[in-house]
Amino acid sequence: MLLDARTLQGIQDGTVTLAFRRWTVPRVRVGTQQRTRIGVVEVTSVERVPPGPDGAPLVSDDDARRAGMASPERVLARGGAREGDLYRVGLRFVGEDPRVALRADAELDAAAVEQIGASLARKDRAAAEPWTRAYLELVAANPGVVARELAAGLGMPRDDFKVRVRRLKELGLTESLEVGYRISPRGRAYLDATSGDEGRSGLSATGRPQDR
Repeated sequence: MLLDARTLQGIQDGTVTLAFRRWTVPRVRVGTQQRTRIGVVEVTSVERVPPGPDGAPLVSDDDARRAGMASPERVLARGGAREGDLYRVGLRFVGEDPRVALRADAELDAAAVEQIGASLARKDRAAAEPWTRAYLELVAANPGVVARELAAGLGMPRDDFKVRVRRLKELGLTESLEVGYRISPRGRAYLDATSGDEGRSGLSATGRPQDR
């Protein structure tokens, strides 16, 4: 469920507690938590908006205000001519994305290094060839470089590249910037702790294959 920057700001400061979406079937359910640029947002309710006397969905002035909209008419206009029913979705700000604290944790003991290594090994085994260390080294060497350029250096589609970097982000090893990525303190600590494996990736810092 996409939420624009203005809506997210309202959710964070408590002025927005609703969103409206037109769906043929609900795409979220109560209790769903979504990580966003402001932190974690939770779905607290999902209700089909009943029709009013004129057949249009019945949106009150209070509903519109809680959605950060000027009027019910604005809410209905935003849904456009999409198919499906209008749903009222309750939202609340839960707190900071737990990955923020994780990626800042650079105090890695031997057990933590082993755990990260095991997680990366599982991702490598699920692919045609190992990739995780190559990506960590690539991001570390190219902070703020757009994903398109990094992906081109690897000779792979940008979207596939971004999916893989997100998997590293889940482990707190990378973080997104306004443009591109950078290695997190945790990711840097892991690379430093496993520097004896640095030739394993077979890639240069630019993502080009190294000569053997």
